[in-house]
Amino acid sequence: MRRYELMLLFRPDLEDDKLQSAVEKVTRAIVNAGGALTKVSPWGKRRLAYDIQHFREASYFLLHFDIAPAQIREIERGLLISEEILRHLVVVLEDRGEMSEEDLPPAAHREDEDGETDQDAGDRERAGDEADGAAEADADADGAADADEAADADGAAEAEEAAEAEDENAEKAEA
Repeated sequence: MRRYELMLLFRPDLEDDKLQSAVEKVTRAIVNAGGALTKVSPWGKRRLAYDIQHFREASYFLLHFDIAPAQIREIERGLLISEEILRHLVVVLEDRGEMSEEDLPPAAHREDEDGETDQDAGDRERAGDEADGAAEADADADGAADADEAADADGAAEAEEAAEAEDENAEKAEA
């Protein structure tokens, strides 16, 4: 079983009793497919960002449920057939268990003894690199030759020679 979230946008011209019966139809489909409802939240009528089927508003409902992943396709098929539903979106809710420091990404917020986080240090280092890059660009504009540029030019020439050698080998192989 996996936890899912379903956002439903219903037609705004539905009467309250028809709206409730449409929501019950969806919840029944989930339960009949072997799912278990966790939460049903009516959000009320809200304005849409753009027209959907010539409607500017929709009645929003948010459902949380647990179900086997194989059953989701059948539930979505039923949602697509329903004329009361303008749009729907099913999202898998990931389990956010406890993470150890080894599981954290490299730019995670870990504080050192000075109270500075790793990200603060990285931001400061990147700012220094950008300042260095600006200083190098100014020096290049003044006509100063940089040793790194010479190395890059040598590397480009070597890459070009390697590409030409590959082309010659390909021609020999074809002949």
